[in-house]
Amino acid sequence: MDTAYVSNPVLDKLPPHLRQFIKPQNYDDYAPIDQAVWRYVMRRNVDYLSRVAHESYLNGLQKTGISIDSIPNMYGMNRILKEIGWAAVAVDGFIPPNAFMEFQAYNVLVIASDIRQLEHIEYTPAPDIIHEGAGHAPIIANPEYAEYLRRFGEIGCKAISSAKDYEMYEAIRHLSIIKEAEGTSEEDIKEAEARVAYLQENMGETSEMARIRNLHWWTVEYGLIGTLENPKIYGAGLLSSIGESAWCLTEKVEKLPYTLAAADVSFDITKPQPQLFVTPDFAHLSLVLEEFANSMSLRKGGLAGIKKLIQSKSLGTIELSTGIQISGFFSRVLEHDGKPIYFQTSGSTALSNRDRELVGHGTATHANGFGSPVGKLKGINLAIEDMSPRDLRAYGIYEGERVTLNFEGDIRISGEIITGKRNLQGKIILISLQDCLVKHNDEVLFEPDWGIFDMAVGKEVISAYAGPADNKSFDRITHLPSEQTIKIKKSKKRLALEKLYQQVRDFREGKNKTVSRSKILSELQENHHGDWLLAVELFELASLAGESALGQKILDYLESVKLSRPQVGHLIDAGIKLMAPANQS
Repeated sequence: MDTAYVSNPVLDKLPPHLRQFIKPQNYDDYAPIDQAVWRYVMRRNVDYLSRVAHESYLNGLQKTGISIDSIPNMYGMNRILKEIGWAAVAVDGFIPPNAFMEFQAYNVLVIASDIRQLEHIEYTPAPDIIHEGAGHAPIIANPEYAEYLRRFGEIGCKAISSAKDYEMYEAIRHLSIIKEAEGTSEEDIKEAEARVAYLQENMGETSEMARIRNLHWWTVEYGLIGTLENPKIYGAGLLSSIGESAWCLTEKVEKLPYTLAAADVSFDITKPQPQLFVTPDFAHLSLVLEEFANSMSLRKGGLAGIKKLIQSKSLGTIELSTGIQISGFFSRVLEHDGKPIYFQTSGSTALSNRDRELVGHGTATHANGFGSPVGKLKGINLAIEDMSPRDLRAYGIYEGERVTLNFEGDIRISGEIITGKRNLQGKIILISLQDCLVKHNDEVLFEPDWGIFDMAVGKEVISAYAGPADNKSFDRITHLPSEQTIKIKKSKKRLALEKLYQQVRDFREGKNKTVSRSKILSELQENHHGDWLLAVELFELASLAGESALGQKILDYLESVKLSRPQVGHLIDAGIKLMAPANQS
């Protein structure tokens, strides 16, 4: 497939199923207004966050090459990020949670490259380059936090989802797209919000993915660090929201110690958060993550793990005690005394060991599913995997022998052994039989004329997780988003306004010092009354140049905007306040 990005050693390691989400950044698509939005947010953030953010934030801005004045070019960011072993790629809005976390496992920062509209400058539910680039990127320069993020991705991408999790993902993606899109009706937004609210109330039992996403939200996105009495900000959602970064530190937001309990606290992306969690340091994040991982089927396996995979209706893997891994769509499990005694997949299935597909046991061989017993033979304390070659011979488990194996739970296998496979430790992990009949009591599970019966060997299921053991076993380049991010349609008036923004930017950067700022102000008043950000930028230039007469005219215009648009008054005031030192000089 064609790459939509400039690769590097970190990105070269990405498997194809992750590369499908990457899109070009198309830096030239950023309009002058977009650059002004970035600059306004970053100037306000740095001014405020220098006092309330964790020290890693400001240090990280420098280390990751993120400029206050210009939207970062990801190619430039990658040249700097590679020094700390990371990379960044552009994507279109929200991507599925498993994929998002798996990118992190590869030390790749996923950045939604679109930028919020001026109307949503304080906060947008849609992921954008301000949130991702200015929020996430700086903190990963901290080695302890970067390792937490990588480890979180490694564990999180194995979390098993429920069938409803994907519905929720699509609903949130849809809501984020239409809320950021120009001209969306209030009715459509309310309908989309109602859909998200309905799903939140009717998700059923909380899945592993939902719980670990909660942990991600309360740390990576909305985390505080330090003491309950004097916390600092490190979560990207707070670092990139000029409204919520101030709100979150007030007494109106409850501060709680960060513990595993946060996994069961859900969140609403459409509203300010009523409570936040405070970690004493970054190392504590990893301790809680490992505590959560110990509760996952990834580490517990068992009957519950297989049942979670069946309920997820998604590609997953179980690993048996011998190390053999079965990857596919699990459809059935038979149980006895609370333990699995037989499992079944439907459709393409692959067998692996140590995350490498076993030769001759890929999806071509097991295209119609795979079934196998789990457990010990009835009446024999020694499990097959623990038998020595002499033991195997004594029990008739030998090449060319016809054998009947009675497993606990009344699984009965009768057939002629063809061959077997062993792992590196010498344990037998797979036995292949021909002319084989497999039954559970009176139910036939496999008939002789179906071909070779490959029996996975293992006395227990030690792990169950989302995704395949070997990424190469399945064609996973199948992602087709239900809708794309909606691009703003530019009118002639909008294009004319962008031209004015570009003239101001060119003047500030010294590219064109002949620009008449008075004329720009006049055009703003006559043709674009209500636009406030350009006027704030004009005031900055007048203030720096000591042009008090022009500065007063701009302030008068901004006062008229505040009267007609009171909802932006605080944004105007905050922008002017940034100029206070220059004014006083």
